[in-house]
Amino acid sequence: MILLPLALALAVLFLPGDEQAQARMARLVGLGTTLVLFAMGLVLWAGFDSSTAAFQFTERAELFGGLFSWHLGIDGISLVLILLSVFLMPLCILAGWDSIKTRVPEYICAFLVMEALMIGVFASLDLFLFYIFFEAGLIPMYLIIGVWGGKRRIYASYKFFLYTLLGSVLMLLAMLWMVREAGTTDIPALMAHDFPVHAQTWLWLAFFASFAVKMPMWPVHTWLPDAHVEAPTAGSMILAGVLLKMGGYGFIRFSMPMFPEASVQLMWLVFALSMIAVVVTSLIALVQSDMKKLIAYSSVAHMAFVTGGLFALNTQGVEGAMVVMLSHGVVSAALFFCVGVIYDRLHTRDIDRYGGVTTNMPRYAVFFLLFTMASIALPGTSGFVGEFLALTGIFKANTWVAFVMATGVILGAAYMLWLFARVMFGAQKNADAAAMPDLSAREWSIMVPLALVALWMGVYPKPFLEPLKAPVESLMARMARANAPQTQFTPLLAKAAVAAAPAVAHETTGHSE
Repeated sequence: MILLPLALALAVLFLPGDEQAQARMARLVGLGTTLVLFAMGLVLWAGFDSSTAAFQFTERAELFGGLFSWHLGIDGISLVLILLSVFLMPLCILAGWDSIKTRVPEYICAFLVMEALMIGVFASLDLFLFYIFFEAGLIPMYLIIGVWGGKRRIYASYKFFLYTLLGSVLMLLAMLWMVREAGTTDIPALMAHDFPVHAQTWLWLAFFASFAVKMPMWPVHTWLPDAHVEAPTAGSMILAGVLLKMGGYGFIRFSMPMFPEASVQLMWLVFALSMIAVVVTSLIALVQSDMKKLIAYSSVAHMAFVTGGLFALNTQGVEGAMVVMLSHGVVSAALFFCVGVIYDRLHTRDIDRYGGVTTNMPRYAVFFLLFTMASIALPGTSGFVGEFLALTGIFKANTWVAFVMATGVILGAAYMLWLFARVMFGAQKNADAAAMPDLSAREWSIMVPLALVALWMGVYPKPFLEPLKAPVESLMARMARANAPQTQFTPLLAKAAVAAAPAVAHETTGHSE
């Protein structure tokens, strides 16, 4: 799944024929490759054993004389994020099918390379291999924004690159110290290693600098609205759908199991930043006139539910955070595509240029309404399952934090419903907006899968929660076994250890519960 898109990404750069023939063939190769990878992801899901927290489908080969290794494998957390990646990528290729007209082979190449690197991030079990995939993923996204973006694309691409690179330099320094201390680059071994308590805080902060920017968390979120506004539609879809999730994945894979004491000590910092993000970015979203920028600020608010749920340090919070990531990946990609649909027709994202769109685009309005409701966590949609679980976990950790975070649901309803009302209802003020045609067959083929998954996760979330159960219980047991300080959160960790004991026993002894 990693090597196939890399090989075909290289192949599309050397297609025969004139420019039009190359563009047509590149699109077909890109779509075919991503569909094959999606099918391979389904095979991976079908063969995955959800009863164990152990890494599966592992492969290993020493590189550079044992300096680090090509070590891959997945647990349930990796699985669901890889599935999200391979599900969204063919939809992204279709989203740019007509709108991208220049340098099409290079555009398809960038997306195929990015897909390979995303899968590599979630499957890496070697510290330095993870870092290579994690950082290399910046390059294709930088090019997608900088080459095929809007008028301020150069500014946005540089800002995106520099913000994310700066935090990762601190993470690299922490990794070097960890390897010297533990004597291994193996991620499962590092997850079980007890780093000195006095060093954990500094290591945690170094990783936090990278993952907080990637999420992004307030106040290092300012690169995100610019990147989304200038990126092409497919770039915004994959940026919001998958790339932002690498920060949450980093917290759950590195910060929490490797530095458990520091995670407990600094959970107040994450809670404080999450509360500010939910309120502040929601209020900023309310005053936006650009549809893309509004949805970009809503992404920061939704990611605050992820960080709050993760650092509630209980099963409901962590599982809820993971479901929020999955839901947001689907729903935010869908919302950015909805904006792209009318932008392709009118070439403006200004909310005031629209109005009464339901009259001439009723089918489009139905899909936009569904994704709006999923964004504001209406019961029966994917957003409700994730946010309800995350808020339940946060409430168990601290009721006041949960109270503040819950205002994000109310504010989210305010800015999303107001956006929908201004675009879809009211008088048709502009003749060009009133003349826009409804969805094409290509746009239907993108909308329908996104809508079905958003409803599936909301009505029957068990298939998505099942793979998460064992690794989350193992993580909670790791947090509880750590020498955590005696705070108000320690009883929660103790309860988590009791709840996780059967799963840990099954994993270590091979006996059933």
